[in-house]
Amino acid sequence: MEETGSAAAFDRMGTLGIEEEFYVVDEYGRPTSGSDELVYESEPPAILDGRLDHELFKTVVETQTPTLDGIGDARDALDEVRDALASHAASNGFQIAAAGLHPLAKWRELEHAEKPRYRAQLERIQYPQHRNTTAGLHIHVGVDDADKAVWIANELRWHLPLMLALSANSPYWDGFDTGLASARAKIFEGLPNTGMPTAFDSYAEFEQFERRMVETDSIDDRGELWFDVRPHSGHGTVEVRTPDGQHRRDYVVAFVEYVHALVESMADRYEDGEANTDTRCEYLDENKWRAMRHGHDVSLLTPDGSTASLGELVDRECDRLGVDGLRTIYEEESGATRQRRLRHDEGVATLAENLLIE
Repeated sequence: MEETGSAAAFDRMGTLGIEEEFYVVDEYGRPTSGSDELVYESEPPAILDGRLDHELFKTVVETQTPTLDGIGDARDALDEVRDALASHAASNGFQIAAAGLHPLAKWRELEHAEKPRYRAQLERIQYPQHRNTTAGLHIHVGVDDADKAVWIANELRWHLPLMLALSANSPYWDGFDTGLASARAKIFEGLPNTGMPTAFDSYAEFEQFERRMVETDSIDDRGELWFDVRPHSGHGTVEVRTPDGQHRRDYVVAFVEYVHALVESMADRYEDGEANTDTRCEYLDENKWRAMRHGHDVSLLTPDGSTASLGELVDRECDRLGVDGLRTIYEEESGATRQRRLRHDEGVATLAENLLIE
């Protein structure tokens, strides 16, 4: 990976890319080391060639869709990638599960990957990275101008807690109930360069920050700026990294649809000369905390100084942008509630089975 990116990468508007992190699990649905077999020791299906990698733990793999021309291709691409991954895993004796944190994963018992990049991170970051068994959904939308991408990333921050609350699917960490709806978000915030970023006035300012972080050995490369949203200076996209991993495909498509519509809408506002919303980052942090704590039951601060329930905000956003998927997610049982119900009523075996990808 190149240490830093370039403004020239931002040359296409509206393209899409979907990255998903998954858990490799055994026949009983428990996390197990399998990334070496799936990534290095066997040949994946063609659609995964160059688009399947492992993460920090040998129980986590990541897939990427090809770059898509727009939202109309998202469902077919997601189906093709997920079907290929499930088939590839099965042929090697594994299954694939999805959640923000696997409820049966205990980080002290799991193997870290041998890749030099991750070994360097473990050495530099220590305990917070050693325990980082998280898995998320990352959505890239292409933007055709670097300054526009920075403007959009700034503006997207108000919308991230809504997505986190809807996606919250990780109440359990290291075998116990954290009391949070998304413990993944809190565990991941233990790493440096994560969470809700501050606003940048221009791409030049963001580029200066990115370069200084590399030059001061704060990060090895641009990929270690793990904020909840970022201008991706390598792909030429705005990348949203907020949602927990999801086992249901419809939910992934709903988040992709929403993020794509948001970016397109904000691009129009930027072209109209609108200024960024001026807000203190502390309000955004408060909203993120509320989302990770309460999930679907959250009430969030709004830019006008009031508060609104998640249901109200979902209705507003769906009506404003002409999307529907978020309503379906909100109206159904949340991932965190479902995990707690299954564990209490039916036990951990049923809970693990429920996380297997569709």
